[in-house]
Amino acid sequence: MNTLIPADPNVVHPMPGQPRVVLLRPLVTSPLIEVGEYSYYDDPDDPTAFETRNVLYHYGPDKLVIGKFCALGAGTRFIMNGANHRMDGPSTFPFPIMGGSWSEHFDLITGLPGRGDTVVGNDVWFGNDVTVMPGVRIGHGAIVATGSVVTADVPDYGIVGGNPARLIRRRHSDADVARLLALAWWDWPVEHITAHVRTIMSGGVDDLEKAAPARA
Repeated sequence: MNTLIPADPNVVHPMPGQPRVVLLRPLVTSPLIEVGEYSYYDDPDDPTAFETRNVLYHYGPDKLVIGKFCALGAGTRFIMNGANHRMDGPSTFPFPIMGGSWSEHFDLITGLPGRGDTVVGNDVWFGNDVTVMPGVRIGHGAIVATGSVVTADVPDYGIVGGNPARLIRRRHSDADVARLLALAWWDWPVEHITAHVRTIMSGGVDDLEKAAPARA
């Protein structure tokens, strides 16, 4: 019997000869970014600069949380709450950040209302050039079409697209979504996932239930 060897979640470049693909968890250093195992970013330019090129205006305290087994296409960007400007006066221009005597008015741009953490579930697929706005929550198993601007929450197993992104359809019925969420295959032991990769990728919900590890 062949020994099943899980993929290593701690390498930066999981695909030999493909430097454009990086696993994010071993790459990120910011305490404001949390990424689950095996979530990757694909970019022909500089994928290792994900923290600075793809997570923008991240001055805290809001967090970016990305689940396990997510696939992020080239140009996926997260706009964080630090991009916010005042909108209650005649001008939206952030004068205090320019320096000089203008900096004496820094209180005008601190403490602006934010939308909280940006949270991406497990097993989410982003097409190329997706922009995610602050405070959005994207459900497990969702798909975000290329070029989308996500301004509102995305349901579990929803497919969204457009600017602003709108729900196109659900990948499964409500009943099957509930079953999938209960199974939460992404939390199975990695050895068990390894043994059932074919079922996870191409089986039905019934097959996945049959493959689930026994519960104590």
